[in-house]
Amino acid sequence: MKKAPKLDANGYRKFSIRDCLAYAAGDLGCNMSFALKGTMSIFWTQFMGMDLWYALLLIVVQVWDAINDPLIGSIVDADKHKYKRNKFLTYIWAGSIGLIIGGACCFLPFPNAPTFAKAIIFIAGYVVWDAFYTVANVPYGSLLSIISNDVKDRASLSAWRSVGSIFGNMLPMVILPFIIYDKDNNLIGERVFIAALIMGALGFLCFQFMIRNTEIRVETNVSVGEEAPKFNVFKAFGNFIKNRPAVGATIAAMGMFIGMQGAATAVTVVFQSYFKNVQISGIIQLFAMIPIVLFTPLARVCVAKFGKKELATFGSICSIVAGLGLFVAMPNNTGLDLIIYVVCQLVFSLGLGIYSTVSWAMMGDAIDYNEWKTGTREEGTVYSLHSFFRKLAQGVGPSLVLVIMVALGYVGANEGNQVWEVAVNMRYLVAGTYLFSAILQFVGLGLVYNLDKKTLAKMNADLGRDVLTSTETANSDNLA
Repeated sequence: MKKAPKLDANGYRKFSIRDCLAYAAGDLGCNMSFALKGTMSIFWTQFMGMDLWYALLLIVVQVWDAINDPLIGSIVDADKHKYKRNKFLTYIWAGSIGLIIGGACCFLPFPNAPTFAKAIIFIAGYVVWDAFYTVANVPYGSLLSIISNDVKDRASLSAWRSVGSIFGNMLPMVILPFIIYDKDNNLIGERVFIAALIMGALGFLCFQFMIRNTEIRVETNVSVGEEAPKFNVFKAFGNFIKNRPAVGATIAAMGMFIGMQGAATAVTVVFQSYFKNVQISGIIQLFAMIPIVLFTPLARVCVAKFGKKELATFGSICSIVAGLGLFVAMPNNTGLDLIIYVVCQLVFSLGLGIYSTVSWAMMGDAIDYNEWKTGTREEGTVYSLHSFFRKLAQGVGPSLVLVIMVALGYVGANEGNQVWEVAVNMRYLVAGTYLFSAILQFVGLGLVYNLDKKTLAKMNADLGRDVLTSTETANSDNLA
Protein backbone atom coordinates (compact mmCIF):
# COMPACT_ATOMS: atom_id res chain seq x y z
CA MET A 1 0.00 0.00 0.00
CA LYS A 2 1.36 3.38 -1.05
CA LYS A 3 2.29 5.55 1.92
CA ALA A 4 0.28 8.79 2.11
CA PRO A 5 2.45 11.94 2.02
CA LYS A 6 2.63 14.20 5.07
CA LEU A 7 0.58 17.37 4.68
CA ASP A 8 1.19 20.86 5.99
CA ALA A 9 -1.37 23.13 7.71
CA ASN A 10 -2.79 24.20 4.33
CA GLY A 11 -3.29 20.66 3.04
CA TYR A 12 -0.29 20.62 0.69
CA ARG A 13 2.41 17.96 0.70
CA LYS A 14 5.10 19.10 3.14
CA PHE A 15 8.18 20.63 1.59
CA SER A 16 10.96 18.05 1.45
CA ILE A 17 14.02 16.85 -0.42
CA ARG A 18 11.64 15.65 -3.14
CA ASP A 19 10.87 19.28 -4.04
CA CYS A 20 14.57 20.13 -4.15
CA LEU A 21 15.43 17.19 -6.41
CA ALA A 22 12.52 17.99 -8.72
CA TYR A 23 13.56 21.63 -9.02
CA ALA A 24 17.18 20.64 -9.61
CA ALA A 25 16.02 18.31 -12.39
CA GLY A 26 14.40 21.28 -14.12
CA ASP A 27 17.68 23.18 -14.44
CA LEU A 28 19.40 19.94 -15.39
CA GLY A 29 16.89 19.71 -18.24
CA CYS A 30 17.48 23.33 -19.25
CA ASN A 31 21.24 22.86 -19.28
CA MET A 32 21.07 19.69 -21.32
CA SER A 33 19.99 22.04 -24.09
CA PHE A 34 21.79 25.22 -23.03
CA ALA A 35 25.24 23.77 -22.27
CA LEU A 36 26.04 23.25 -25.95
CA LYS A 37 25.78 27.01 -26.52
CA GLY A 38 29.39 27.25 -25.40
CA THR A 39 30.33 25.09 -28.40
CA MET A 40 28.31 27.23 -30.82
CA SER A 41 31.05 29.80 -31.47
CA ILE A 42 33.65 27.13 -32.23
CA PHE A 43 31.15 25.24 -34.44
CA TRP A 44 30.24 28.30 -36.52
CA THR A 45 33.74 29.78 -36.78
CA GLN A 46 35.95 26.72 -37.14
CA PHE A 47 33.62 24.11 -38.71
CA MET A 48 31.16 26.32 -40.63
CA GLY A 49 33.79 28.99 -41.42
CA MET A 50 31.75 32.09 -40.49
CA ASP A 51 34.14 34.06 -38.20
CA LEU A 52 32.91 37.70 -37.99
CA TRP A 53 29.69 36.76 -39.79
CA TYR A 54 28.82 34.67 -36.74
CA ALA A 55 29.41 37.63 -34.40
CA LEU A 56 27.05 39.76 -36.51
CA LEU A 57 24.38 37.05 -36.74
CA LEU A 58 24.51 36.42 -33.00
CA ILE A 59 23.67 40.08 -32.38
CA VAL A 60 20.88 39.94 -34.98
CA VAL A 61 19.11 37.06 -33.24
CA GLN A 62 18.99 39.09 -30.03
CA VAL A 63 16.26 41.11 -31.74
CA TRP A 64 14.20 37.93 -31.55
CA ASP A 65 15.14 37.61 -27.88
CA ALA A 66 13.92 41.16 -27.30
CA ILE A 67 10.49 40.13 -28.53
CA ASN A 68 10.53 36.53 -27.36
CA ASP A 69 11.26 36.67 -23.62
CA PRO A 70 9.02 39.53 -22.41
CA LEU A 71 6.27 38.40 -24.81
CA ILE A 72 6.18 34.88 -23.44
CA GLY A 73 6.49 36.19 -19.87
CA SER A 74 3.54 38.52 -20.39
CA ILE A 75 1.52 35.72 -21.99
CA VAL A 76 2.14 33.54 -18.94
CA ASP A 77 1.16 36.34 -16.53
CA ALA A 78 -1.96 37.21 -18.53
CA ASP A 79 -3.05 33.58 -18.86
CA LYS A 80 -5.94 33.07 -16.42
CA HIS A 81 -7.03 29.64 -17.65
CA LYS A 82 -7.48 26.90 -15.09
CA TYR A 83 -5.06 24.07 -15.82
CA LYS A 84 -5.19 20.59 -14.38
CA ARG A 85 -2.05 21.19 -12.36
CA ASN A 86 -0.54 24.64 -12.89
CA LYS A 87 -0.03 26.97 -15.84
CA PHE A 88 3.74 27.19 -15.29
CA LEU A 89 4.09 23.40 -15.38
CA THR A 90 1.90 23.26 -18.49
CA TYR A 91 4.12 25.71 -20.37
CA ILE A 92 7.24 23.86 -19.23
CA TRP A 93 5.82 20.58 -20.55
CA ALA A 94 5.17 22.15 -23.98
CA GLY A 95 8.63 23.74 -24.14
CA SER A 96 10.41 20.53 -23.15
CA ILE A 97 8.97 18.71 -26.16
CA GLY A 98 10.33 21.33 -28.57
CA LEU A 99 13.77 21.24 -26.93
CA ILE A 100 14.22 17.63 -28.04
CA ILE A 101 15.09 18.90 -31.51
CA GLY A 102 15.46 22.63 -30.82
CA GLY A 103 19.10 22.45 -29.72
CA ALA A 104 20.11 20.30 -32.68
CA CYS A 105 18.67 22.93 -35.06
CA CYS A 106 21.59 25.19 -34.07
CA PHE A 107 24.14 22.62 -35.26
CA LEU A 108 22.97 21.54 -38.71
CA PRO A 109 26.28 20.47 -40.33
CA PHE A 110 26.48 22.03 -43.81
CA PRO A 111 29.99 23.54 -43.98
CA ASN A 112 30.00 23.71 -47.81
CA ALA A 113 26.74 25.67 -48.09
CA PRO A 114 26.87 29.26 -49.44
CA THR A 115 27.32 31.99 -46.85
CA PHE A 116 23.74 33.27 -47.21
CA ALA A 117 22.42 29.71 -46.69
CA LYS A 118 24.54 29.31 -43.56
CA ALA A 119 23.13 32.59 -42.25
CA ILE A 120 19.57 31.35 -42.82
CA ILE A 121 20.38 28.01 -41.16
CA PHE A 122 21.83 29.75 -38.12
CA ILE A 123 19.03 32.30 -37.68
CA ALA A 124 16.24 29.76 -38.24
CA GLY A 125 17.86 27.20 -35.96
CA TYR A 126 18.50 29.71 -33.19
CA VAL A 127 14.97 31.13 -33.37
CA VAL A 128 13.43 27.65 -33.10
CA TRP A 129 15.67 26.66 -30.19
CA ASP A 130 15.27 29.98 -28.36
CA ALA A 131 11.48 29.93 -28.63
CA PHE A 132 11.14 26.49 -27.05
CA TYR A 133 13.86 27.23 -24.48
CA THR A 134 12.02 30.36 -23.35
CA VAL A 135 8.67 28.59 -23.16
CA ALA A 136 10.28 26.12 -20.74
CA ASN A 137 12.76 28.35 -18.92
CA VAL A 138 10.73 31.47 -18.08
CA PRO A 139 7.94 29.55 -16.28
CA TYR A 140 10.58 27.34 -14.66
CA GLY A 141 12.32 30.34 -13.12
CA SER A 142 8.98 31.67 -11.89
CA LEU A 143 8.19 28.39 -10.11
CA LEU A 144 10.55 29.07 -7.20
CA SER A 145 8.35 31.83 -5.79
CA ILE A 146 5.19 29.66 -5.81
CA ILE A 147 6.55 26.28 -4.71
CA SER A 148 6.90 27.80 -1.25
CA ASN A 149 6.76 31.24 0.36
CA ASP A 150 9.07 30.12 3.17
CA VAL A 151 12.48 31.80 2.82
CA LYS A 152 14.25 28.67 4.10
CA ASP A 153 12.62 26.58 1.40
CA ARG A 154 13.52 29.10 -1.27
CA ALA A 155 17.15 29.09 -0.17
CA SER A 156 17.16 25.30 -0.54
CA LEU A 157 15.48 25.44 -3.96
CA SER A 158 17.97 28.03 -5.19
CA ALA A 159 20.91 25.95 -3.95
CA TRP A 160 19.53 22.78 -5.53
CA ARG A 161 18.90 24.62 -8.79
CA SER A 162 22.62 25.34 -8.81
CA VAL A 163 23.25 21.62 -8.29
CA GLY A 164 21.07 20.86 -11.30
CA SER A 165 22.94 23.47 -13.31
CA ILE A 166 26.30 22.04 -12.26
CA PHE A 167 25.43 18.50 -13.31
CA GLY A 168 23.78 19.83 -16.48
CA ASN A 169 27.08 21.41 -17.42
CA MET A 170 29.27 18.53 -16.25
CA LEU A 171 28.09 16.03 -18.86
CA PRO A 172 28.88 18.11 -21.97
CA MET A 173 31.87 19.77 -20.34
CA VAL A 174 33.73 16.55 -19.55
CA ILE A 175 32.49 14.05 -22.12
CA LEU A 176 31.98 16.15 -25.26
CA PRO A 177 35.63 17.26 -25.77
CA PHE A 178 36.60 13.59 -26.10
CA ILE A 179 33.80 13.03 -28.64
CA ILE A 180 33.63 16.15 -30.81
CA TYR A 181 37.38 16.90 -31.20
CA ASP A 182 39.94 14.83 -33.10
CA LYS A 183 43.52 14.09 -32.06
CA ASP A 184 44.67 17.39 -33.61
CA ASN A 185 42.25 19.42 -31.45
CA ASN A 186 39.92 20.12 -34.42
CA LEU A 187 36.12 20.07 -34.10
CA ILE A 188 34.07 17.31 -35.80
CA GLY A 189 30.85 19.14 -36.58
CA GLU A 190 28.64 16.17 -37.43
CA ARG A 191 29.17 14.73 -33.96
CA VAL A 192 27.99 17.97 -32.35
CA PHE A 193 24.65 17.64 -34.15
CA ILE A 194 24.16 14.07 -32.91
CA ALA A 195 25.18 15.04 -29.37
CA ALA A 196 22.61 17.88 -29.40
CA LEU A 197 19.82 15.46 -30.30
CA ILE A 198 20.79 13.10 -27.48
CA MET A 199 21.02 15.91 -24.94
CA GLY A 200 17.62 17.24 -26.02
CA ALA A 201 16.05 13.85 -25.28
CA LEU A 202 17.78 13.68 -21.88
CA GLY A 203 16.54 17.18 -21.08
CA PHE A 204 12.96 16.13 -21.89
CA LEU A 205 13.20 13.26 -19.39
CA CYS A 206 14.52 15.61 -16.70
CA PHE A 207 11.62 18.00 -17.22
CA GLN A 208 9.10 15.18 -16.98
CA PHE A 209 10.57 14.13 -13.62
CA MET A 210 10.33 17.71 -12.39
CA ILE A 211 6.73 18.17 -13.53
CA ARG A 212 5.57 14.96 -11.86
CA ASN A 213 7.19 15.83 -8.51
CA THR A 214 6.50 19.56 -8.13
CA GLU A 215 3.97 20.79 -5.57
CA ILE A 216 2.57 24.32 -5.92
CA ARG A 217 1.85 25.80 -2.47
CA VAL A 218 1.40 29.52 -3.18
CA GLU A 219 -1.94 30.35 -4.80
CA THR A 220 -1.63 33.13 -7.38
CA ASN A 221 -4.74 32.67 -9.54
CA VAL A 222 -7.57 35.16 -9.52
CA SER A 223 -10.37 33.97 -7.27
CA VAL A 224 -13.64 32.86 -8.83
CA GLY A 225 -16.05 35.78 -9.16
CA GLU A 226 -13.28 38.39 -9.27
CA GLU A 227 -12.47 40.31 -12.41
CA ALA A 228 -8.97 39.50 -13.61
CA PRO A 229 -6.83 42.63 -13.62
CA LYS A 230 -5.93 43.91 -17.10
CA PHE A 231 -2.30 43.22 -17.91
CA ASN A 232 -0.18 46.14 -19.10
CA VAL A 233 3.24 45.07 -20.35
CA PHE A 234 4.58 48.66 -20.42
CA LYS A 235 3.56 49.23 -16.83
CA ALA A 236 5.13 45.90 -15.90
CA PHE A 237 8.39 46.94 -17.60
CA GLY A 238 8.30 50.24 -15.71
CA ASN A 239 7.81 48.32 -12.47
CA PHE A 240 10.80 46.15 -13.35
CA ILE A 241 13.06 49.16 -13.86
CA LYS A 242 11.93 50.55 -10.48
CA ASN A 243 12.57 47.17 -8.85
CA ARG A 244 16.13 47.63 -7.54
CA PRO A 245 16.59 44.01 -6.42
CA ALA A 246 15.50 42.73 -9.85
CA VAL A 247 17.78 45.21 -11.65
CA GLY A 248 20.72 44.45 -9.35
CA ALA A 249 20.28 40.69 -9.68
CA THR A 250 20.00 41.12 -13.46
CA ILE A 251 23.22 43.14 -13.70
CA ALA A 252 24.98 40.45 -11.68
CA ALA A 253 23.55 37.69 -13.87
CA MET A 254 24.66 39.55 -17.00
CA GLY A 255 28.14 39.72 -15.54
CA MET A 256 28.08 36.02 -14.74
CA PHE A 257 27.03 35.07 -18.27
CA ILE A 258 29.52 37.40 -19.91
CA GLY A 259 32.16 35.48 -17.98
CA MET A 260 30.73 32.03 -18.70
CA GLN A 261 29.55 32.50 -22.30
CA GLY A 262 31.67 35.41 -23.49
CA ALA A 263 34.95 33.75 -22.60
CA ALA A 264 33.90 30.25 -23.74
CA THR A 265 35.32 30.50 -27.28
CA ALA A 266 38.55 32.09 -26.09
CA VAL A 267 38.92 29.40 -23.39
CA THR A 268 38.59 26.67 -26.03
CA VAL A 269 41.24 28.35 -28.18
CA VAL A 270 43.52 28.67 -25.12
CA PHE A 271 43.37 24.91 -24.59
CA GLN A 272 43.69 24.23 -28.32
CA SER A 273 46.70 26.44 -29.04
CA TYR A 274 48.17 27.62 -25.71
CA PHE A 275 48.00 24.53 -23.51
CA LYS A 276 47.74 22.38 -26.69
CA ASN A 277 45.27 19.86 -25.25
CA VAL A 278 41.60 20.73 -25.75
CA GLN A 279 40.40 17.40 -24.35
CA ILE A 280 41.59 18.22 -20.82
CA SER A 281 39.65 21.49 -20.84
CA GLY A 282 36.49 19.79 -19.63
CA ILE A 283 38.32 17.97 -16.85
CA ILE A 284 39.95 21.19 -15.63
CA GLN A 285 36.64 23.07 -15.73
CA LEU A 286 35.02 20.18 -13.86
CA PHE A 287 37.79 20.37 -11.26
CA ALA A 288 37.08 24.10 -10.95
CA MET A 289 33.51 23.27 -9.96
CA ILE A 290 34.64 21.56 -6.74
CA PRO A 291 34.20 24.75 -4.65
CA ILE A 292 30.61 25.12 -5.89
CA VAL A 293 29.81 21.52 -4.96
CA LEU A 294 31.40 21.91 -1.53
CA PHE A 295 29.64 25.19 -0.79
CA THR A 296 26.14 24.13 -1.88
CA PRO A 297 25.33 22.13 1.30
CA LEU A 298 26.39 25.16 3.37
CA ALA A 299 24.21 27.66 1.49
CA ARG A 300 21.18 27.40 3.78
CA VAL A 301 23.18 27.94 6.98
CA CYS A 302 25.25 30.76 5.46
CA VAL A 303 22.15 32.56 4.20
CA ALA A 304 20.67 32.41 7.70
CA LYS A 305 23.82 33.80 9.29
CA PHE A 306 24.95 36.42 6.77
CA GLY A 307 22.06 37.08 4.35
CA LYS A 308 21.82 36.47 0.61
CA LYS A 309 23.01 39.90 -0.56
CA GLU A 310 25.96 39.91 1.83
CA LEU A 311 26.97 36.37 0.86
CA ALA A 312 26.71 36.97 -2.89
CA THR A 313 28.68 40.23 -2.66
CA PHE A 314 31.52 38.40 -0.90
CA GLY A 315 31.47 35.84 -3.72
CA SER A 316 31.89 38.59 -6.33
CA ILE A 317 34.95 39.91 -4.46
CA CYS A 318 36.49 36.41 -4.58
CA SER A 319 35.91 36.37 -8.34
CA ILE A 320 37.58 39.78 -8.76
CA VAL A 321 40.69 38.50 -6.96
CA ALA A 322 40.75 35.41 -9.22
CA GLY A 323 40.30 37.54 -12.36
CA LEU A 324 43.34 39.60 -11.39
CA GLY A 325 45.31 36.41 -10.70
CA LEU A 326 44.59 35.06 -14.19
CA PHE A 327 46.76 37.83 -15.65
CA VAL A 328 49.78 36.11 -14.09
CA ALA A 329 51.24 33.95 -16.87
CA MET A 330 54.66 32.29 -17.11
CA PRO A 331 56.82 32.78 -20.24
CA ASN A 332 56.55 30.00 -22.83
CA ASN A 333 53.71 28.21 -21.02
CA THR A 334 55.48 26.25 -18.29
CA GLY A 335 53.76 23.64 -16.13
CA LEU A 336 53.50 26.32 -13.42
CA ASP A 337 51.37 28.39 -15.77
CA LEU A 338 48.70 25.69 -15.91
CA ILE A 339 48.78 25.37 -12.11
CA ILE A 340 48.25 29.14 -11.71
CA TYR A 341 45.40 28.98 -14.23
CA VAL A 342 43.70 26.11 -12.38
CA VAL A 343 44.09 27.74 -8.94
CA CYS A 344 42.59 31.01 -10.20
CA GLN A 345 39.77 29.04 -11.81
CA LEU A 346 39.09 27.42 -8.44
CA VAL A 347 38.88 30.79 -6.67
CA PHE A 348 36.76 32.29 -9.46
CA SER A 349 34.48 29.26 -9.30
CA LEU A 350 34.15 29.63 -5.52
CA GLY A 351 32.98 33.22 -5.91
CA LEU A 352 30.65 32.28 -8.74
CA GLY A 353 29.35 29.32 -6.75
CA ILE A 354 28.56 31.43 -3.69
CA TYR A 355 26.52 33.77 -5.88
CA SER A 356 24.86 31.10 -8.04
CA THR A 357 23.57 29.09 -5.06
CA VAL A 358 21.52 32.09 -3.87
CA SER A 359 20.90 33.87 -7.18
CA TRP A 360 17.52 32.31 -7.86
CA ALA A 361 16.35 32.88 -4.30
CA MET A 362 17.36 36.52 -4.76
CA MET A 363 15.15 36.71 -7.85
CA GLY A 364 12.32 35.15 -5.85
CA ASP A 365 12.78 37.93 -3.30
CA ALA A 366 12.81 40.48 -6.15
CA ILE A 367 9.41 39.18 -7.30
CA ASP A 368 8.13 39.64 -3.74
CA TYR A 369 9.67 43.14 -3.70
CA ASN A 370 7.63 44.02 -6.78
CA GLU A 371 4.47 42.97 -4.93
CA TRP A 372 5.61 44.81 -1.79
CA LYS A 373 6.15 48.11 -3.62
CA THR A 374 3.41 48.02 -6.30
CA GLY A 375 0.81 45.62 -4.92
CA THR A 376 1.05 43.63 -8.16
CA ARG A 377 2.57 40.19 -8.45
CA GLU A 378 4.11 39.64 -11.90
CA GLU A 379 6.25 36.50 -11.69
CA GLY A 380 6.34 35.79 -15.40
CA THR A 381 7.13 39.34 -16.50
CA VAL A 382 9.77 40.05 -13.85
CA TYR A 383 11.53 36.79 -14.55
CA SER A 384 11.20 37.05 -18.35
CA LEU A 385 12.76 40.53 -18.35
CA HIS A 386 15.51 39.20 -16.12
CA SER A 387 15.91 36.31 -18.58
CA PHE A 388 15.96 38.70 -21.54
CA PHE A 389 18.87 40.71 -20.17
CA ARG A 390 20.71 37.50 -19.30
CA LYS A 391 20.25 36.34 -22.88
CA LEU A 392 21.41 39.72 -24.11
CA ALA A 393 24.64 39.13 -22.21
CA GLN A 394 24.83 35.60 -23.58
CA GLY A 395 24.54 36.93 -27.14
CA VAL A 396 26.29 40.28 -27.12
CA GLY A 397 29.09 39.05 -24.80
CA PRO A 398 30.33 36.25 -27.11
CA SER A 399 29.88 38.52 -30.16
CA LEU A 400 32.03 41.30 -28.72
CA VAL A 401 34.64 38.84 -27.44
CA LEU A 402 34.77 37.19 -30.87
CA VAL A 403 35.31 40.59 -32.52
CA ILE A 404 38.17 41.23 -30.07
CA MET A 405 39.55 37.75 -30.78
CA VAL A 406 39.67 38.45 -34.52
CA ALA A 407 41.27 41.84 -33.83
CA LEU A 408 43.93 40.01 -31.78
CA GLY A 409 44.71 37.67 -34.68
CA TYR A 410 42.31 34.73 -34.23
CA VAL A 411 41.56 32.93 -37.52
CA GLY A 412 38.76 30.36 -37.41
CA ALA A 413 40.14 28.48 -40.43
CA ASN A 414 43.31 27.68 -38.46
CA GLU A 415 41.13 25.69 -36.03
CA GLY A 416 43.34 24.27 -33.26
CA ASN A 417 46.57 25.62 -34.73
CA GLN A 418 46.62 29.35 -33.94
CA VAL A 419 50.05 30.98 -33.96
CA TRP A 420 51.72 31.36 -30.56
CA GLU A 421 51.23 35.14 -30.34
CA VAL A 422 47.50 34.67 -30.87
CA ALA A 423 47.38 31.91 -28.26
CA VAL A 424 49.00 34.25 -25.71
CA ASN A 425 46.52 37.00 -26.61
CA MET A 426 43.66 34.57 -25.98
CA ARG A 427 45.16 33.73 -22.59
CA TYR A 428 45.00 37.39 -21.52
CA LEU A 429 41.60 37.91 -23.14
CA VAL A 430 40.17 35.16 -20.92
CA ALA A 431 41.61 36.89 -17.85
CA GLY A 432 40.17 40.25 -18.90
CA THR A 433 36.73 38.81 -19.62
CA TYR A 434 36.59 37.05 -16.24
CA LEU A 435 37.69 40.20 -14.41
CA PHE A 436 35.08 42.35 -16.17
CA SER A 437 32.47 39.70 -15.35
CA ALA A 438 33.36 39.75 -11.64
CA ILE A 439 33.34 43.57 -11.44
CA LEU A 440 29.87 43.67 -13.04
CA GLN A 441 28.65 41.11 -10.49
CA PHE A 442 29.98 43.26 -7.65
CA VAL A 443 28.22 46.37 -9.00
CA GLY A 444 24.90 44.54 -9.29
CA LEU A 445 25.06 42.76 -5.94
CA GLY A 446 26.95 45.20 -3.76
CA LEU A 447 25.78 48.58 -5.10
CA VAL A 448 22.36 48.11 -6.74
CA TYR A 449 20.64 45.16 -5.05
CA ASN A 450 19.15 46.64 -1.86
CA LEU A 451 17.52 43.70 -0.08
CA ASP A 452 20.05 43.19 2.68
CA LYS A 453 19.21 40.89 5.58
CA LYS A 454 17.42 43.58 7.61
CA THR A 455 15.35 44.97 4.70
CA LEU A 456 14.41 41.46 3.59
CA ALA A 457 13.11 40.64 7.06
CA LYS A 458 10.93 43.78 7.05
CA MET A 459 9.56 42.97 3.57
CA ASN A 460 8.73 39.41 4.56
CA ALA A 461 6.99 40.61 7.71
CA ASP A 462 4.88 43.11 5.73
CA LEU A 463 3.94 40.45 3.17
CA GLY A 464 3.27 37.81 5.81
CA ARG A 465 6.11 35.58 4.62
CA ASP A 466 8.11 33.30 6.90
CA VAL A 467 11.35 34.86 8.03
CA LEU A 468 14.60 32.92 7.92
CA THR A 469 16.49 32.92 11.19
CA SER A 470 19.64 31.12 12.17
CA THR A 471 17.78 29.37 14.97
CA GLU A 472 15.14 27.99 12.58
CA THR A 473 17.85 26.86 10.21
CA ALA A 474 19.79 25.07 12.90
CA ASN A 475 16.67 23.20 13.97
CA SER A 476 15.42 22.34 10.48
CA ASP A 477 16.39 19.52 8.16
CA ASN A 478 19.29 20.62 5.98
CA LEU A 479 17.69 20.16 2.56
CA ALA A 480 20.41 22.11 0.81
